[in-house]
Amino acid sequence: MKKMHIDLVEPGDVIAKTIFQENGNVLLGAGMELTARYIQRLRNMGIDYLFIEDPLTEGITPEEPISDATRSAAVSEVYETMNAFKSNDLSKGKIIAPNIGKNFKDIFGSIMSDLSSRENIIVNLSSIHSLDSYLFQHSVNVAVLAGIIGLAKGLNRYQLEELGIGALLFDIGMTKMPEKLLNRTEKLTKEERALLETHPKEGFDILRKYHDISLVSAHCALQHHERYNGSGYPRGLMGNDIHLYAQIVGLADMYDALISPRPYRKRYRTSEAIEFLFAAGGTYFDHELIKLFCSHISIYPIATMLLLNTGQTVVVVQNSELALHRPVVRVVREADGSVPKTPYQFDLKNELHITIVKEL
Repeated sequence: MKKMHIDLVEPGDVIAKTIFQENGNVLLGAGMELTARYIQRLRNMGIDYLFIEDPLTEGITPEEPISDATRSAAVSEVYETMNAFKSNDLSKGKIIAPNIGKNFKDIFGSIMSDLSSRENIIVNLSSIHSLDSYLFQHSVNVAVLAGIIGLAKGLNRYQLEELGIGALLFDIGMTKMPEKLLNRTEKLTKEERALLETHPKEGFDILRKYHDISLVSAHCALQHHERYNGSGYPRGLMGNDIHLYAQIVGLADMYDALISPRPYRKRYRTSEAIEFLFAAGGTYFDHELIKLFCSHISIYPIATMLLLNTGQTVVVVQNSELALHRPVVRVVREADGSVPKTPYQFDLKNELHITIVKEL
């Protein structure tokens, strides 16, 4: 399969990876043939890239860090919980989602089971979803990334559980924000920005009321927008005054937000997002935490199309932990525009005269 921009997709192309709805259910399953109507509907939903079946890239399959079943269950739980808080007034004293701690402990347990079964933890987040499902899919992606960082830092099982519950629920304060604020495509006014910046405290106030959610998990909600140099909010904390879990969640939150399409901007390519994070070392986040995080992120995810300085178009086949910026690639188009009669591939870490010009 290969990852293609929706503008390059044509009727008759076959979807290679499932596309999810906002509630975690399947929108279009792998193997579906696209029609002009489907393509336009996906475009209207804000989906900008698709994974497409292709004979030249047969056998190239990005390995998701978690299974479709785990993702679907996690997104569904986040969706139901957040909608429960959206539609209820906490001031009335009603207990909303009374089993929230247990439910999210179980969900994160499934995520960790999937992560622990992998031979390595070089991540490609390749799930496709609509703009409407961003909040729910984003929470799951942040939990996956936080789990990977937690494993790499050697956190014990109990610490990972606290981190994971906090990561899944870190943005629950957004349920108290006006819907029009979440869907704005223009720059926020000063008043709107001030209101938006209350969501970490709103989230903390929700989570700290639940006896089965630890206070440090709740601090993931409170502190995920704090920044290492004190420029964040709501309290302007600096350095290690920000809890480690919140630092991890804040970093995962920013990375996944960068690589996701938003109503007000295009997505960053993975390589661009990693470059941005390295530039933020010592300012937004601890530099050592960024290095640890980026050492587990695929710079050029499997199935990504690249243009080389040779003029050839290639698709990423495999990543190496020793050289994440020099993947194994398969040639799908020669410099003269011709298609190879027999697909062939090579390892860029062994071809130092060849460089990557750009992602396509």
